[in-house]
Amino acid sequence: MRNIPTLIGFSAVVMWSALAVLTAASGTMPPFQLSAICFLIGSLIGLTAMVRDPKRFRAFRQPAKVWALGLFGLFGYHFLYFTALRNAPAVEAGLIAYLWPLLIVVGSALLPGERLGWHHVTGAVMGLAGTALILMRGAEGGFGGGSLIGYGAAGLCALTWSGYSLMSRRFGATPTDVIAGFCVISAVLSAVCHVFLETTVWPETSGQWLAVIGLGLGPVGLAFYAWDYGVKKGDIQVLGVASYAAPLLSTLILILFGHGKASITIAVACLLITGGAFLAAKDLLRGKAADRDRAKLSA
Repeated sequence: MRNIPTLIGFSAVVMWSALAVLTAASGTMPPFQLSAICFLIGSLIGLTAMVRDPKRFRAFRQPAKVWALGLFGLFGYHFLYFTALRNAPAVEAGLIAYLWPLLIVVGSALLPGERLGWHHVTGAVMGLAGTALILMRGAEGGFGGGSLIGYGAAGLCALTWSGYSLMSRRFGATPTDVIAGFCVISAVLSAVCHVFLETTVWPETSGQWLAVIGLGLGPVGLAFYAWDYGVKKGDIQVLGVASYAAPLLSTLILILFGHGKASITIAVACLLITGGAFLAAKDLLRGKAADRDRAKLSA
């Protein structure tokens, strides 16, 4: 049964949906400084659990290719994401960067034991359409005002996270505890980038500090552990399509906190995203029904 791991993986999507509102509430801290602090907090989540059971530190005994994958995924994604936002309009860059769920669903057909069905592809396209509606809402003039560097970084951003997620499945035997090590390395590299590229800016209020801590505990912390477990043990195709819920939930949270207005566009996007997710999860839902039928027969 892959239902529980899939739900755990989806919890990461829910946490990522709070990324925008928490980032907005964190003040004006430069991105690499913010990234370094959040990754440090994220590493403490795993390290604290491992201290209670020192045997779990054996998870750090991994070949170089595993550590390279963690560096590629966590640090590489955020480096490219910040580069994209600095060199292209946020809406357009975000739209390109959020192609990664679609790439996961399509790329999952290349994984051993997986099969790409028409419902996965259709669900992914529906989710992409809904995501496009959300990210393009309010944008004027289509793509423009940015540079090829920004758009290129956004495209590489999508390839990076989808590639990291798919390759994590190939290292399914690697304990999720290793994510703590990935966060430590990412925190160090982010700090180095901050020292050479940015000017230090600290939060000015307790609310900003709480937002920074919230980012480290959730979207840039616990979410990575949940996602790692989900993509390794759960249904990666369903997770790929369900990831389209992140921009939807993020938009709804922003509306709730007064940063946007509800509209017909949001309603249509909701139908596309949730409909696509249910369609892609057809096999998973059918499996649940089959389990209930077998339980009734055996009763």
